[in-house]
Amino acid sequence: MIETPDYLSPWMSTQRWFAGKGRAPQLQIIGGFPLAGSSGDSDEAIIRVHLVLDSAENPLLYQVPLTERRYPLAGAEHALVATVTDEHGARYIYDGPHDPAFASALLRLILDEGDSVAEDGSGRVAAFGHRDLDHNTRILGSKVLGGEQSNTSIVFQTTDDSGAPAMPIICKLFRAIHDGENPDVVLTAVLGNAGTSVVPRTVGHLTGRWPDTGKLDGMATGHLAFAQEFLPGVEDAWRVALASSELGEDFSEGARTLGEATAEMHETLAEALPSRAATPADIAAVISSMRERFEVAAREVPALAVHREHLDGVYQRAQQSPWPSFQRIHGDFHLGQVLAVPGRGWVALDFEGEPMRSMRERSAPDSPLRDVAGMLRSFDYVAGSFALAHPGADAHEWASAARRAFLDGYIARSGRDLREHRALLDAFEIDKALYEAVYEARNRPAWLSIPVEAIERLVER
Repeated sequence: MIETPDYLSPWMSTQRWFAGKGRAPQLQIIGGFPLAGSSGDSDEAIIRVHLVLDSAENPLLYQVPLTERRYPLAGAEHALVATVTDEHGARYIYDGPHDPAFASALLRLILDEGDSVAEDGSGRVAAFGHRDLDHNTRILGSKVLGGEQSNTSIVFQTTDDSGAPAMPIICKLFRAIHDGENPDVVLTAVLGNAGTSVVPRTVGHLTGRWPDTGKLDGMATGHLAFAQEFLPGVEDAWRVALASSELGEDFSEGARTLGEATAEMHETLAEALPSRAATPADIAAVISSMRERFEVAAREVPALAVHREHLDGVYQRAQQSPWPSFQRIHGDFHLGQVLAVPGRGWVALDFEGEPMRSMRERSAPDSPLRDVAGMLRSFDYVAGSFALAHPGADAHEWASAARRAFLDGYIARSGRDLREHRALLDAFEIDKALYEAVYEARNRPAWLSIPVEAIERLVER
């Protein structure tokens, strides 16, 4: 068993990507691997990626890269994990992504596929790079993006062999890791390889192997990191739509083209990956999960319990209505997951799926109406945000026009008349609003009225 340092638990419990907020972690390092890299200065960092199991409540495995230095790293005070003193003097431990030595070593491992493998001495824990670029890339510098909840993303400035600026790269380090393929890696690559412009270009990814007592062979494999094109200086669709509502501008054209891009995304995924007719078992499972979601939401937000009888009717109508084929979908689709790229249009990001669903659920075929409903909810959230910022003002007409235009664009591009799925789409939208209600009750109580009022409107309809 690998000894877990005393500083790890208090530090991890304060990180945004750590899921066990409000309790003491029960941590065990199950393995790890070193990375060879240069920091570009005289204080060469020792780099090691730890795989840390938190066994409290629902066990979850985390990827925790740390660097060790003899001297403080200038400008990285916020990333200092601990200072350890022994007979050799002080050692400074840093959160790896904030250390240029780790960042560079991580990307090099992805770009140098076939030339290097990072592994521990036993060979039971290892990382393998997979590269999609067809030219050499030199790293000029890196920085960590702020604001992420569940992962850590590093942006790299690069040049080509001649020294000319090359495509910026963003590498997402998955903090919670799972056995199996991460949908973000798989679906982005599938869409990019199909030639569509609705996703950034894929650079490559890192896969890992580690011990897992829950597997028959005792080993698990999964994605550790994912690198893709970085699109600097652009805004996400949430900011664009919110600015439109603030100015009182009609967002119908933007919503319509977003509906077209969404339909293109679904069409490409259906063509490239297996899809199938929705079976009675599929339908029963989805409706059952909707009912379970309601019960969870009603416990968190007791005021929702009054809708139980009416929602039973909603779910019955949804179960009896026509269902489109099941296919791979985005899974957590909203305005914040889309970028507005000048000259290119809408570009979708973050195909990991809804965080509260298991990785197995996120990787399974699902109804594309789940994505459509998610975007419809997002337009409603713009209106709700506007109303919170401007008491007495109302942006529901703005949202209604945007919702209609989005559906019109989707219908025109896909040829699928969503009106025949109205009852089912309502059920998916209510299901998303119930998810939102739980989130807001736990994190932003002042925003709780947005999903609660939406549920009331949809139930009455």
